[in-house]
Amino acid sequence: MPGLEERNVRAVVQRAKSSSITVDGQTVGSIDKGMVVLLGVEEHDTDKDASFMAKKLAKLRIYPDEEGKLNRSIQDDGGQVLLISQFTLLGDARKGNRPSFIKAAGPDEADRLYKQVKEDLESFDLRVETGKFRCDMQVSLVNDGPVTILLDTKKQF
Repeated sequence: MPGLEERNVRAVVQRAKSSSITVDGQTVGSIDKGMVVLLGVEEHDTDKDASFMAKKLAKLRIYPDEEGKLNRSIQDDGGQVLLISQFTLLGDARKGNRPSFIKAAGPDEADRLYKQVKEDLESFDLRVETGKFRCDMQVSLVNDGPVTILLDTKKQF
């Protein structure tokens, strides 16, 4: 069983006014107001990690209330999610100049957990658009704020 330090679904969350993804010149996903989530899955990650991440994303208070304080979640604000698989979030460049991706989950498991995060987000009544797994994607983003938050499941323990 891997140690807790080895489990790490990781996400970069950006509040967005709009965002879209194209693959081979075709738009495959787009949102209006909401959040863009770049998601990386590490080897040994579990269904529990994916569910934790989805809940954290759905409840994350990054939208302003009437007083301008970040007290509202995407559920409260009626936003949408653009979920993008990105194994490069797990790159380790501490040694040398070329990142190592050896801790990233294999494609089959990463895709499975990525889809679970999507399904779990949808269970919170959120509209979720996605990129195309294992493809070269171009992401267009109008960042709102900007507000950018880093999350990882390792920090839940």
